[in-house]
Amino acid sequence: MESKSIDTVLKETRSFAPSPSFAQQANLSAADYERLWKDAQAEPVRFWEHAAKNIDWFEPWTKALSWEEPFAKWFLGGKTNAAYNCLDRHVANGRKDKTAILWEGEEGEVRKLSYGQLLDRVSQLANGMQKDLGLKAGDTVAVYMPMIPEAVVTMLACARVGVTHSVIFAGFSSSAIHDRVLDADCKAVFTADYGKRRGKKLELQPIVEEGLKGVDCVQHVVVFRNEKNSPLGSRGVEWQALVDKQSTKHEAVSLDAEHPLYFLYTSGTTGKPKGIVHSTGGYMVSVTQTAKWVFDLKEDDIYWCTADIGWVTGHSYVVYGILSNGATALLYEGAPNYPDWGRFWSIIDKHKVSILYTAPTAIRAFMRAGESIPRKYKLDSLRLLGTVGEPINPEAWIWYHNEIGHGKCPIVDTWWQTETGAIMITPLPGVTATKPGSATRPFPGIVADIVDENGKSCAPNEGGYLVIRHPWPSMVRNIHKNPDRFKDQYWSRFPGLYFAGDGAHKDENGYFWIKGRVDDVINVSGHRLGTMEIESALVSHPAVAEAAVVGRPDELKGQAITAFVIPKESADLSNLAALSKELSQHVVSEIGALARPEEIKFTRTLPKTRSGKIMRRLLKDLAAGKQASGDTTTLENPDLVQLIQ
Repeated sequence: MESKSIDTVLKETRSFAPSPSFAQQANLSAADYERLWKDAQAEPVRFWEHAAKNIDWFEPWTKALSWEEPFAKWFLGGKTNAAYNCLDRHVANGRKDKTAILWEGEEGEVRKLSYGQLLDRVSQLANGMQKDLGLKAGDTVAVYMPMIPEAVVTMLACARVGVTHSVIFAGFSSSAIHDRVLDADCKAVFTADYGKRRGKKLELQPIVEEGLKGVDCVQHVVVFRNEKNSPLGSRGVEWQALVDKQSTKHEAVSLDAEHPLYFLYTSGTTGKPKGIVHSTGGYMVSVTQTAKWVFDLKEDDIYWCTADIGWVTGHSYVVYGILSNGATALLYEGAPNYPDWGRFWSIIDKHKVSILYTAPTAIRAFMRAGESIPRKYKLDSLRLLGTVGEPINPEAWIWYHNEIGHGKCPIVDTWWQTETGAIMITPLPGVTATKPGSATRPFPGIVADIVDENGKSCAPNEGGYLVIRHPWPSMVRNIHKNPDRFKDQYWSRFPGLYFAGDGAHKDENGYFWIKGRVDDVINVSGHRLGTMEIESALVSHPAVAEAAVVGRPDELKGQAITAFVIPKESADLSNLAALSKELSQHVVSEIGALARPEEIKFTRTLPKTRSGKIMRRLLKDLAAGKQASGDTTTLENPDLVQLIQ
């Protein structure tokens, strides 16, 4: 009989206890955490009621949660404003001259904006939005800008006046802009004439113009000009001219807690992009509390999250969660390997970065470039490391810990999604003993579980489906214009439970191990194997920099395992057949014969989205001998598919 559970084959026994020195200064003590965590599991609403005191309210809320499955409302009756919480209250409380945004451009240019300066600029743009552009609370605008301070100013100005923003990654095509702007009924688009990447100009305004053909809802295209005479287009307004003439006095609009702060479009494997709707009050409560504890934020920290503002990580942990805590956020506009693979490490040394939050994809790329590069830098300002975006394989975790953290920095391996709004499963530094590859335990107030096909809780080390059992404040409120899709996508698989789409298991200590998307599970002779575990085994071989594993149809086994492997620069590639055999045997010795790859394809690249996630759907087509098909608008470089083929 075919097994319906997901087999657990990865065995990782290494554990790293918090150092006494870090624990002593942590924002949360181990004793307080254990008591708080148990109470929050039993009464999550009470926990979030207490967390709501971390943000300022114009009017108090009267009821914490209204839940009519699958629609939640948090902090009913409460009035607040995200920009006020990120700016005004800090200026009033003595942080006026503290650096809010520390920006470095690709050529090494540096700009600093204090909380006072940022508030002035945001207030000016808010005035311009209302007076010159006629925008008001309830309207929607699109933001298609590079990683410059003005992008953050634009987001916060929207939040200040109650205009819902839809940030589109400044690398998406004109067709992606077209679809998202139409779906959100945007009245304006904010962009720049160009951005910079690897020493080249990325023209943005012409892409916007192309994307707006046949779009009547957009009345203004506001262009930040890097060059004075850049074209503006027929609907064009210069960003600087709009802002410079405005008063720096502006009162933040009092908004209902459930007022939509932003839409963020995510593309599925099929169908049009779905607009994830996030609220104001509940979202701000979640991102403020999680940022404070997960990153152990201190007054003198220089915090760097390497994500673009076009992704949810950029929204939650570059802008809103970090500025709400009054911290200093570093922004970098440029590539991680420009002019060479030492760029991240030089930025850390130059600006004395103390917290680094980045993606496993980036870490594996740095591994591939070799440890000799980070060893040229001190990196002694770092005190905390974090990962986000996908499960991190144990070997990459150990490399990050040793080479970047010098064995002294705790690593917070965080699991969450665009839909969850905030971090859901994570170690807390100074509190949680970490295990390489495990996101450890749910954040207090998050009631997570692993269930089988029938929705019944799995036993320890039994693989299943990751679900959330209780509403939380930053949860997705709806899919814009499509409540039926919202219900079907997240709430139909297990009635009453939010199904994240990921497979996972819990170990005997209650630690969660995320296996990746259940869509990517490979069914070999009735055994369901998570791709992450096989990929981890491959990457633990000294010749492998990165690996992606997919299943292809097999008459005998149902599916056979195909591995796409990027070798390290130092690997001996003189006999690929012998190396292929060696890697297959290595997987067998690491996790068992069941996981032996049937075929290994060596490649110099993998198809990834612009957020760094491997597009396994395309690899499945290639492994099965088909032409790669489906939506490739989110692909970093569509030509890569041909290269791999």
